[in-house]
Amino acid sequence: MNAPDAFALTRAAGATLTEQLAGQFAERIRQRLLAPGARLPSVRDCARRHGVSPHTVVAAYDQLLAQGLVEARRQRGFFVREGGRGPHSAAPDPVLAPAKAAAPPRVAPVDATALIRGMFHGASQLPAPGLGTLPPDWLDLPLLASALRRVLTHGDSALALQYGQPAGDSRLREALATKLADFGVRARASQIVTATGATHALDIVSRALLSPGDAVLVDEPGWAVEYARLTQLGMRLLPVPRGADGPDLNVMATLAREHRPRLYVTVSVLHNPTGHSLSLGDAHQVLKLAEAHDFRIVEDDTYAHLAPNHLPRLAALDGLQRTLYVSGFSKILTPSWRVGYVAAPPALVERLIDVKLLSTLTTPAVLEQAVAHCLEQGSLRRHAERVTARLDAARHRSVQLAQAHGCRFVTPPQGLFGWVDTGVDTEPLAHTLLDQGWLLAPGHLFHATRRPSTLMRINFATSQDARFWQALGAARRASSKQPVQ
Repeated sequence: MNAPDAFALTRAAGATLTEQLAGQFAERIRQRLLAPGARLPSVRDCARRHGVSPHTVVAAYDQLLAQGLVEARRQRGFFVREGGRGPHSAAPDPVLAPAKAAAPPRVAPVDATALIRGMFHGASQLPAPGLGTLPPDWLDLPLLASALRRVLTHGDSALALQYGQPAGDSRLREALATKLADFGVRARASQIVTATGATHALDIVSRALLSPGDAVLVDEPGWAVEYARLTQLGMRLLPVPRGADGPDLNVMATLAREHRPRLYVTVSVLHNPTGHSLSLGDAHQVLKLAEAHDFRIVEDDTYAHLAPNHLPRLAALDGLQRTLYVSGFSKILTPSWRVGYVAAPPALVERLIDVKLLSTLTTPAVLEQAVAHCLEQGSLRRHAERVTARLDAARHRSVQLAQAHGCRFVTPPQGLFGWVDTGVDTEPLAHTLLDQGWLLAPGHLFHATRRPSTLMRINFATSQDARFWQALGAARRASSKQPVQ
């Protein structure tokens, strides 16, 4: 069965084919689904794909030129304009493992908005293999409704009518302190500050501890949104290659010695996008480097509820001395509740609260107590167990489908994400699949500076549809004669 075309042109529409085609491309450019610097399909390929004449495509591209959305490059084609159209643009490739690390650019622009906007892009009803959340039907709406009802009917009714506490709801912070002990992280409730999601918690930490121009160590590949967020704050990114057991310690040592970073931001458990988890040996070495070169570590444990409790956490080994531990509940309860937190050394807590107050005043006490109820009653734990079992089955099916259609997993499949080698450049592949309604996460999004990549990240929970892999296989075969530039 073929996937429906989400980019369909029709002669019965009120606009001409040229206007429809130009309008569709313009909308994708404005939504950042086509990123600055991205190459539009060739005239011939676009005409074939949409069943129109080359003249129609040329006319549509001319309209985009006139609107200032694209530029023509001699003998190369049409490209989305970079100058003045947004904060993100292409940048030179970094040296991944230099013998003597060169200074990175002052600002390393990154395109992450295509992936972010994809979370809210409703043009297709198909599963989105590139997204980072669980499908809605995997979540437990009765559990959420019950928790909210309990708080509103049996709790403090004033919660819904006033600001919450500056550090966050005390009941939730107590529940979090108990939960963190399951991971070996010893934190008192007074060391925990809540936030509107883990991303906000990361932002609070960055604003509290960093100044524009500071150097920050980051995993590569890594989370596109974090690259873009740090770049927008004016930080200098120092990419450290991420391997099976953790970061490349030699590269990290060189970068730390030569650039004196203030912070290292990492995902220790079920790393995004590779699915790796930090080994115990590498965790100890990372902490030794942090001590030797005087930088702090921000440990993002967003996927904690999908992982075994025993996996090494830097915050557990360090005792929250140099580490700050960040997590949230969007990946396991619901993305819309936006409840996150940071556990920090006692000396930093008041500084974090000050930054939080300036950015959001407070966080919603009703939702925080609802999450506390889920933790206290064990309903969150039981829900996580069900999700993990379902994810195991989804991962098995997705791996089988991927391998049957000629793809290879670069890392052993674990957790929510798979890091897949397609054998062809995944950026144009993503454009082709988007025309059919499938949203991908191409590999270039997971590098600190833009570069072609044959890799892509898949979400095992949303990659079980055989139609997707059939469409991907057809697109790979069509582009296999076009090597990565």
